[in-house]
Amino acid sequence: MLMPKRTKHRKQFRGSMAGKATRGNTISNGEYGIVALEPAWIKSNQIEAARVAMTRYVKRTGKVWIKIFPDKPYTSKPIGVRMGKGKGNVEGWVAVVKPGRVMFEIAGVPEETAKEALRLATHKLPIKCKIVSKADLEGGAGSEN
Repeated sequence: MLMPKRTKHRKQFRGSMAGKATRGNTISNGEYGIVALEPAWIKSNQIEAARVAMTRYVKRTGKVWIKIFPDKPYTSKPIGVRMGKGKGNVEGWVAVVKPGRVMFEIAGVPEETAKEALRLATHKLPIKCKIVSKADLEGGAGSEN
């Protein structure tokens, strides 16, 4: 699973997921990508499951980029423990994703293969996503502003 090698602080506040993604909202490396339509925390095992689904479908041809990294620790208290007595232990790592964020990119495979691989990957993610091409985002970005 993905996680940081080391962090400055062991535990973090929950933070806010308000607004749209201002960074990472374009396809920079590949030809096709998955864009988030909702805000969410994406766990490291969900990222890995989506990656495995894509690479298996394309039979390890082409190239896959993961554009999100789980650098935020989330905590939980054990089952059957009463409220209070401090914050729980770190359970895992999440990537904070806002709407408009490109999460995965793929290149080097035919369009139908790429779109099917990305569709399989979206089923592993806990949010609504859409599959876009580089041309879609570049055309859409100019007309929105």
